[in-house]
Amino acid sequence: MPDDGAAPASPEVAALRAAILDKLIYQVGGRDERASPRDWFLAATLAVRDRIMDRWRAANDLSAAEHHRQVCYLSMEFLIGRLLSDALGNLGLTETMREALSGLGVELEEIYAQEPDAALGNGGLGRLAACFMDSMASLSIPAFGYGIRYEHGLFRQLIQDGRQREVPEDWLSLGNPWEFERANIVCDVGFGGHVAPRAEGGVAWHPGEVVRAIAYDTPVVGWGGKWVNTLRLWSARATDPLQLDAFNSGDHIGAQLNRVRAEAISRVLYPGDESPAGQELRLRQEYFFASASLQDMIRRHKRLHGEVTTLAEKNAVQLNDTHPAIGVAELMRLLIDVHGLEWDEAWRIGIATFSYTNHTLMPEALESWPVALMERLLPRNMQIIYLINAQHLEAARQAGANDGMLEAISIINEHAGRRVRMGHLAFVGSHKVNGVSALHTGLMKTTVFAELDRACPGRITNKTNGITFRRWLQRANPGLTKLITDSIGPRFLDDPEHLAELAPLAHDAAFREAFEAQRLAAKRRLAEVVRARIGVAVDPQALFDVQIKRIHEYKRQLLNILQTIALYNAMRAQPMSRWTPRVKIFAGKAAPSYHQAKLIIRLANDVARVVNNDPTLHGLLKVAFLPNYNVTLAESIIPAADLSEQISTAGLEASGTGNMKFALNGALTIGTLDGANVEISERVGLDNIFIFGLKADAAGAMRRDGFDARAAVAASPELQGVLDSLMGGVFSPEEPDRYRGLVEGLLAHDSFLVTADFDSYQRSQRQVAERWRQPDDWWRSAVLNTANVAWFSSDRTIRDYAEEIWKLPVR
Repeated sequence: MPDDGAAPASPEVAALRAAILDKLIYQVGGRDERASPRDWFLAATLAVRDRIMDRWRAANDLSAAEHHRQVCYLSMEFLIGRLLSDALGNLGLTETMREALSGLGVELEEIYAQEPDAALGNGGLGRLAACFMDSMASLSIPAFGYGIRYEHGLFRQLIQDGRQREVPEDWLSLGNPWEFERANIVCDVGFGGHVAPRAEGGVAWHPGEVVRAIAYDTPVVGWGGKWVNTLRLWSARATDPLQLDAFNSGDHIGAQLNRVRAEAISRVLYPGDESPAGQELRLRQEYFFASASLQDMIRRHKRLHGEVTTLAEKNAVQLNDTHPAIGVAELMRLLIDVHGLEWDEAWRIGIATFSYTNHTLMPEALESWPVALMERLLPRNMQIIYLINAQHLEAARQAGANDGMLEAISIINEHAGRRVRMGHLAFVGSHKVNGVSALHTGLMKTTVFAELDRACPGRITNKTNGITFRRWLQRANPGLTKLITDSIGPRFLDDPEHLAELAPLAHDAAFREAFEAQRLAAKRRLAEVVRARIGVAVDPQALFDVQIKRIHEYKRQLLNILQTIALYNAMRAQPMSRWTPRVKIFAGKAAPSYHQAKLIIRLANDVARVVNNDPTLHGLLKVAFLPNYNVTLAESIIPAADLSEQISTAGLEASGTGNMKFALNGALTIGTLDGANVEISERVGLDNIFIFGLKADAAGAMRRDGFDARAAVAASPELQGVLDSLMGGVFSPEEPDRYRGLVEGLLAHDSFLVTADFDSYQRSQRQVAERWRQPDDWWRSAVLNTANVAWFSSDRTIRDYAEEIWKLPVR
């Protein structure tokens, strides 16, 4: 409890403290002397939520009154993390809340820790959506984010005996004080059944199953609290949850099958699709949220504007990747079958309404669904897709397309077991298709969408990704934020372009020393996280070398691990050399059915076990794989990182946003010229980044024409030694052949050019070590990274979307 001699609280602090106590007593049902940290979290959150409500209502009322065009952002993921710190920061209430709680004997950081990460996403796709929602609210752009309210998210990752184990992420088990169930906002979504002619003309779809989508709304507060948008997530419910006759007759399980089948839709993010049942559930999820979202948009539009004929004038729908692409056909169904429009008018509206963001250059990663599955599960949508495709191909034929081009641009792939190409559907049904970095957008025009670009010239545009600095600098790194504020003033908080004023301070020894000091403080905090989570002691004075992202072969965590082994081998062979102390930090999840990625996780942990327990190293090298990577863990890691690993095979990473977060916090990047690394290197300068490896054109040619990995290994004694140690079971003595298949596969078919880039990567890592031993140079580069990345703000990205794609004003 507070000191009796403390100065009286300000009116603002006193009011917030009173509101917290009120919520504790009347909504949480607690008493201050007995309240648990969870009770205080709920009370504080509800008090903050009250301060949001009037702003939220006012934003919605203003949008309706002024008839603004509204953005509907459809995304399978929204990786929003914890919300309390974001809301307090954007409302300008962080210190007010700290003081209000302190007067009650409660620490704000302890309250933050009570909030689970919302398990609504997995990686960059979902975090991008969350940053965009923040920026749309901060720029007062009226928007709804639409997705699924996953009860268990992807999974909680455990590491047991070095292996990934997946268990449910029960983030909703204690409730979610941020969300509002909207029992009056319900959409029925059909599956299966048959299509039959109507007597009055047209056709009618008679679904065999109807699932109810229930809306849950979460407020998204913009910077300064001026505007609040809505994240609307759908939960699936059965229309007939219990067959009472069957239940009373003793079939207690069978009586609930309808409920189980329906509610499976919103149980788990990305259920495994290696089986036909898994593929069906994935498609059910995508159609469920796309249909409910479009129904909701149309209903809201009709309430505000009357006729659906003006839908495109008042609504812009952004498809975040191919997951919601079925929405192109679904909007046509709704406009034609439900609202009575003719085909040509419905198509005009649809094209003007939709735009599509592509996030991959790998053809195998562009979703496609078996035609037979689509015809069975979504028969009316499949009819519409056939009609869209026929119209699309006829227009191309009239423009002179030959048979080869028609085959390439067809929405139906006739040569892979007849599948619907969802990327093609999204492309054909949108007025703009954007890549997410300059390199990615250029490659889209020459690779995955080359023929479509020729058929629909001018449709592809670039919108390089961005991140919200409010989350990834102000909240994640208050130490650096204070240093910058003290040095150049607070204007950068409103406009990141003012970060450029830091650049001259890169040459100021006192500022560099202060910059290094705040990094060391963050590293000490992270060292404690590492010790608490995995029991490994790391030296905060060492170079923190970090790769945190989804585990995938093209992101090349394997390359990093192989270089770690090479460094380990060299340290043992040359103990008298001058070695740079280094901590290798990994984090990320592998998809449950992605066995190679899971093997890479096991290898990282096996290497960590051997390296961390080798006394001959004297602690010069440590390896840490931190389990269950999420937004909150990233907020601990990124401010403490010295080196940012962005080492994907050139031409395969669309953009990346982790690279931006690290650079903003002053980490130096080691990476290929891939994705947004290209644009980062242009802005921070090649002297302040470590670039290695093949460029995208050379890598593409090598992947296409074939590459002799055995020759590359034979020319690299270091790499040969690494692979020999893996083949010999050095890191798996209890199972010597554990990594034989991995090595043999790498030698036989190195699809992601790990062996091709190894020597270049190794040389670049030596340059890193040399630069670290020259602290003036290192910290000068670190400051220049922070000073020169303002362009990567998601506010800039969203302004570009608004002005060039959505055609709406930014206030």
